[in-house]
Amino acid sequence: MKLLVTGANGQVGWELARSLMPLGEVIALDRRRCDLSRPETLAALVADLAPDVIVNAAAYTAVDKAESEEALATTINGAAPGELARAAKSVGALLIHYSTDYVFDGSKSGPYTEDDPVAPVNAYGRSKLAGEVAIRESGCDHLILRTTWVFAARGGNFVRTMLRLGAERELLRVVADQHGAPTWARNIADATAHVVTRAQRERCEGDFASGIFNLASAGETNWHGFAEAIFATARTALPELTMKVASVEPIPASAYPTPAARPANSRLSADRLAARFGIAMPQWQDALRRCLEDIAR
Repeated sequence: MKLLVTGANGQVGWELARSLMPLGEVIALDRRRCDLSRPETLAALVADLAPDVIVNAAAYTAVDKAESEEALATTINGAAPGELARAAKSVGALLIHYSTDYVFDGSKSGPYTEDDPVAPVNAYGRSKLAGEVAIRESGCDHLILRTTWVFAARGGNFVRTMLRLGAERELLRVVADQHGAPTWARNIADATAHVVTRAQRERCEGDFASGIFNLASAGETNWHGFAEAIFATARTALPELTMKVASVEPIPASAYPTPAARPANSRLSADRLAARFGIAMPQWQDALRRCLEDIAR
């Protein structure tokens, strides 16, 4: 297989280069070589490389900034995936695309399934939903993987932020009324490699169906619980890191206003992923421990 990965320097894109390597030739492109803010350049790029699989890990992810840059966010998250999808169809490639729990409004009491009604509450969510729609309308072979609360050993994410703040401050206040399942970028990449393998086999056998699948860690927590787990685990996994934090105070989201509204419930049911591809995602606590051990190395 020849696999084209966009967003090579992002949290998931970085991990994909390793996870997909056993499957064939991986061409991992960063923004300089594959700029989703210029969708008009993507068809020629795909035609030139002629990949068997395109894994789109590039995205506009600045949730709060998207409130004032919705047009740019929609170009990158909506128009560009649509162009990639049409290009994938023209070369007969499978498109893997990542979406988000932010396509939901967070009002459901239980975990969201793939068939629940979408109703984004912010610009970022609307831009990601636009990408889903454009891909479906293209008619290409595709799998859309919705994930949530992504963290990694590198890049800007909640784990890295908490480790920095925990080393600087004795008291932290963290939102406790937003719920989800922290999902490690490496688990996303490893699951993607398995999905690609199975999907390509299905395509060869004429038994493939495009669709949307939730891809998230097992279990659930809130941001406050996640923060406390980060500090507790870090004291074991990162003993060389001096943690100054002594107290983590739970607060409501209303006490920490942001430009973009966030769903109160970001939990995603991964039952459909397990049924189709046989993937059982690990508990988020196990993923956190492994991520921190990776940072320690």
